[in-house]
Amino acid sequence: MVSRTTQLGGTASDVTVGKIGHGLMLMTWKEVPTPDEECFEAIMAGIDSLPAGVKMVLNSGEFYGHNLSTANLDMLARFFTKYPDYADKTFLSVKGGLKPQSFEPDASLDNLRRSVDAINAALKGTKQLDLFEMARVDRKITVEEAVKNMIVLIKEGKFSHIGMSECRAETLRRANSVHPITAVEIEVSPWAYEEEQKKVIAAAQELNITVAAYSPLGRGFLTGQIKSLDDIPEGDMRRHFGRFQPHNFEHNLALVKDLSAVAERKKVSPAQLCIAWVAQLAPQMISIPGSSHKKRTLENLSAVQVDLSEQEMEEIGKILASHEIKGKRYQDVPDEVLNLWG
Repeated sequence: MVSRTTQLGGTASDVTVGKIGHGLMLMTWKEVPTPDEECFEAIMAGIDSLPAGVKMVLNSGEFYGHNLSTANLDMLARFFTKYPDYADKTFLSVKGGLKPQSFEPDASLDNLRRSVDAINAALKGTKQLDLFEMARVDRKITVEEAVKNMIVLIKEGKFSHIGMSECRAETLRRANSVHPITAVEIEVSPWAYEEEQKKVIAAAQELNITVAAYSPLGRGFLTGQIKSLDDIPEGDMRRHFGRFQPHNFEHNLALVKDLSAVAERKKVSPAQLCIAWVAQLAPQMISIPGSSHKKRTLENLSAVQVDLSEQEMEEIGKILASHEIKGKRYQDVPDEVLNLWG
């Protein structure tokens, strides 16, 4: 059975968190954000579901707003202003470090300081920035130099722990050799579990680093609720992603059909099956599905009650091996163009 809790890695190894976190991006990364009260209810539902002393991992970003604004952090500041008692019940992870104009990774000390200062300014002192991570690896400087720059900011009291995002296992090892890395955020789901994901997960477990798995539901595709492109609203960013393109869409639905059959047999939703599978890949895996609504948040969190036996994990593994996923995780261009797997 999925453990309800786990210890974070690196310098946060004394922090106990829920095995399933909460991704906040889609609350605000749109022209009309979800109303505050809906967001607040969803966030509180997750926190309230955990035992006393266990923190909920909240995953945000400096640019998780329309036109890459700080809208997500602004929303969090309003939440913690209204419900200050919840601040200490959460572990806040925020991605940043991209240039405001070009959106390119820039791990120089000046830009990292600008980014972290912008995050803290948006939070307005309502909540400590627990973990900061570069949203992408800056290939213009060494990862060792990037980590040293983040250490400077930790010493200045701007945040507490260092995270990585979309990096290779080798890059993670190099970063950890300079300063203990608390968490690495990568996409992991039944349609995003390829060789590099496996290598990162193995390295993280060896080095006592938490893996924060974003998009465990394949951006909603694996829930079984998306049956055609018509189910995705016009203007939705997923319409630009390779795996959602018409020439790939129908082919990829075959995986959903097979996973849904397992979920039906288990008497759980396909979403719960995927979240549980991700969480059970390794002891320090945290699944961070996104949700803007209380009902969906509670459904996601109930995945900790889904007991996948060793045989069932093997069965799901065979299903994944039998399906070739068509299309890139983002646009159908080489990963290097999007600076994935730095």
